[in-house]
Amino acid sequence: MNFTPVKTPGILRHSFKNLIWSIPSTKKTIYLTFDDGPTSEITDWTLDILLKYNAKATFFCIGKNVEKHPQIYKRILSEGHGIGNHSYTHLKGWKTDTKTYTKDIFSAAKLIDSKLFRPPYGQITPKQIKAISKQEYQIVMWSILSLDWDKSIDKETCANNIIRQSTSGDIIVFHDSIKAKKNMQYALPEVIDYFSKKGFEFKRIPESIQ
Repeated sequence: MNFTPVKTPGILRHSFKNLIWSIPSTKKTIYLTFDDGPTSEITDWTLDILLKYNAKATFFCIGKNVEKHPQIYKRILSEGHGIGNHSYTHLKGWKTDTKTYTKDIFSAAKLIDSKLFRPPYGQITPKQIKAISKQEYQIVMWSILSLDWDKSIDKETCANNIIRQSTSGDIIVFHDSIKAKKNMQYALPEVIDYFSKKGFEFKRIPESIQ
């Protein structure tokens, strides 16, 4: 069975108002984000596509992957993209105590100079939110989840679902990871091309979001 990505339910956004789910704008702007990289298998390709369309994005990086691929990380920065902290080891917040969880984030912060944070798997507890917010992190969630890693979804469905449900101000999640490679390599160019022809711009998420 195929599951289509759906905009984040309003009740969830209302329950966690202090988290960033979208960036409302009167202009045609979409915010592409990429989780779990950098990886040698897909991140350079992703950067090539963004460069081709003069699109900017935000990469939520895993600390241990930054250590493995420092040159790719430097390329992300040098080409004007945003970065965010996605923890050091990709812990599940609901199964991890707050002290361990925050320590993992701060370990990644030694490598990733950003106050934007996205919780791995979207899992984070109220205590973890409070602890991270005290350190002036802005927690960035999403309004459209591509499900590019889901093997039950073919590449055409992945692209069409995103195109059908996205609009100005949306934060879209892709993954520059091996498991998402097949769907993402098809869907990303399709999505960028479609919205570019509609007059949309693709921008990085600002470090400070009001």
